[in-house]
Amino acid sequence: MDFSLFYFANDSLENDSDRYRVLLEGARFADQHDFAAVWTPERHFHPFGGLYPNPAVTGAAVAAVTERVAIRAGSVVAPLHHPLRIAEEWSVVDNLSNGRVGVSFASGWHAVDFAFRPEAYADRREALPEQIDQVRRLWRGEEMTVLDGTGSEQRVRIYPPPVQPELPVWITSAGGVETFRRAGRAGTGILTHLLGQDLDELALKIAEYQTEHKQATGRPGHVALMIHTYLGTEEDEVRSTVREPLSDYLRSSLGLLLGSGLDGNRRIDPAALRPDDVEFIVQRAFDRYFDHGGLLGTPDKALRVIARLRECGIDEVACLVDFGLPADTVLAGLEHLGRLRELAR
Repeated sequence: MDFSLFYFANDSLENDSDRYRVLLEGARFADQHDFAAVWTPERHFHPFGGLYPNPAVTGAAVAAVTERVAIRAGSVVAPLHHPLRIAEEWSVVDNLSNGRVGVSFASGWHAVDFAFRPEAYADRREALPEQIDQVRRLWRGEEMTVLDGTGSEQRVRIYPPPVQPELPVWITSAGGVETFRRAGRAGTGILTHLLGQDLDELALKIAEYQTEHKQATGRPGHVALMIHTYLGTEEDEVRSTVREPLSDYLRSSLGLLLGSGLDGNRRIDPAALRPDDVEFIVQRAFDRYFDHGGLLGTPDKALRVIARLRECGIDEVACLVDFGLPADTVLAGLEHLGRLRELAR
């Protein structure tokens, strides 16, 4: 089982200085303790996750303070950008890091994000496979035909050329099984989470993904799971520490939990719920996450969760550490996470 750090920042407005301390100090820790990767997302126009509007920029910062750990986007919302821009930016980071980048691509689902390219919203899911293919071909040094400012066709390629001959690619899924199948057919990895799906459901989707991936490539694919993480020495103390920030995180995610309609599940409008109903759902979700759906508690308890994840076909746990805890608390917890990584070897 590989271990990596995943950032989403539920505290974008909390500090007016040193906002990236957890990212950079955490990246140094990951680099020094043989973690696989550091993931940063693409988020726009909202304080929740708002520290990360461009993962290429934060990835470049991580490249500057590390030497070995992989630097990944979790995720690039491809329909918001031209493939040339994606390939150029990440080629720069690949050069800065001497060949350590990887990108998970997502179609996007927040309509407001598409203020950048409103015309791309309706067909975003259908367009994603072609966009990924275009970025991959550009990465290999192929040219693309474009129109210049006069309307004339030109053939262009990206500079600088990347260090890696092939770009490591994942596709991000919120839980739709067809996205798992599509990633398998494309020969990419899959990046997913446990919002709106449980481990039994996830195991079935991973099986579908691996079947498609082996048929397409002749080898197994790579599954990374984003999972909320904070470890300490006493389980009750950890529960008390994470209850409020994790509950706030889940409360803010009700639109995804209830309104996704994934795999035919009935959609529920969170705005139609009474406050008492919302709190009941949040507390039920907190208990599920703390007991089974997160790396929350002691390293020994988390080791049992890791064993279950292995059974489901997970290859890498992308540990979401900045879900609202104070910076000092997050960074202190990394020592226990490092111990868990050693126990899970």
